[in-house]
Amino acid sequence: MSETGRGAAETGVRRTSSEITAIDRRDHVLARWGVHRNGHRVAPGLYVLGDATPDSPVFVSANYTLSFDALRSALAGIDCRILVLDTRGVNVWCAAGKGTFGTDELVARVESTRLADVVNHRTLILPQLGATGVSAHEVSRRSGFRVKYGPVRAGDIPAFLANDEVTDEMRQVRFGLIDRVVLIPVDLVKAVLPMAGAAVVLFLIGGTLPAAAAVAAVLAGTVLFPILLPWIPSPNFSTKGFILGGVVALPFALAWLLGVRETAPWMRTGGALAYLLAMPPVTAFIALNFTGSTTFTSKSGVEREIKTYVPVMAWVFGCALVLSIVVRVGLSRGGAS
Repeated sequence: MSETGRGAAETGVRRTSSEITAIDRRDHVLARWGVHRNGHRVAPGLYVLGDATPDSPVFVSANYTLSFDALRSALAGIDCRILVLDTRGVNVWCAAGKGTFGTDELVARVESTRLADVVNHRTLILPQLGATGVSAHEVSRRSGFRVKYGPVRAGDIPAFLANDEVTDEMRQVRFGLIDRVVLIPVDLVKAVLPMAGAAVVLFLIGGTLPAAAAVAAVLAGTVLFPILLPWIPSPNFSTKGFILGGVVALPFALAWLLGVRETAPWMRTGGALAYLLAMPPVTAFIALNFTGSTTFTSKSGVEREIKTYVPVMAWVFGCALVLSIVVRVGLSRGGAS
């Protein structure tokens, strides 16, 4: 980054560069893995890139390091200014949904940096994914600056500037395999301790198979789900999670059936059914985390899905828990066929 660095004082104009250093890359890795989650931020304010003049464009970004670094690295060779909003270290799209990348913060930052005294023009170039949090006409009325939305991806900015237009392709939001895979580490890190705790408890109660089932259900939600997301049928994340969890549960149900051949038929069936009922809700619940990471969903759609399916998850998992207890009690009493 520049000599101003992360965490510099908010007042004054800072210089930055388009170079991504080894320190920046280390920060990116830590951010992807959820290490020190709230510490990956730059100081909000006005940054100068290259030999910016009063006529140079002004881009707006979040103060999340990955967002800011993606923008400045895409602006290599372009003289400009970057107005960084205080989004509490959250990326543009999520911050727009939360309101921190919003009208009030944008207007306040324009005023606090005295941007009108620095540039001759009155145009702010915002990332397209920040549109949900910003009222363009309000910004214009309150600050005198016109909002202009750039492309979805920072890498398209040079072409956007060259042609002074956003093409249909630049407006297209992609959520390809790489985009989904990079989300895995942070969710996996959050899930490790609960997963390990559940696995230990289940191992002490029932042995290797239920412990492995707990691990499989969690890994299905954190790892397999984002990878397979587009190919799992159903429009809802919850039902996609149920389907994936059900597929992952099949080998465990089969392993149970093969491992308890000498027990009563109802116990064999009940134990297998317990796996088929317990694992899908776990995977589906974790899958809901990804509604905040993709543009496949809307805020109202997510709220509706949570209200509809979380109670179903709880009931199905509860039934599985009761059924497994009944089967376990039967086994402890010597339930031979």
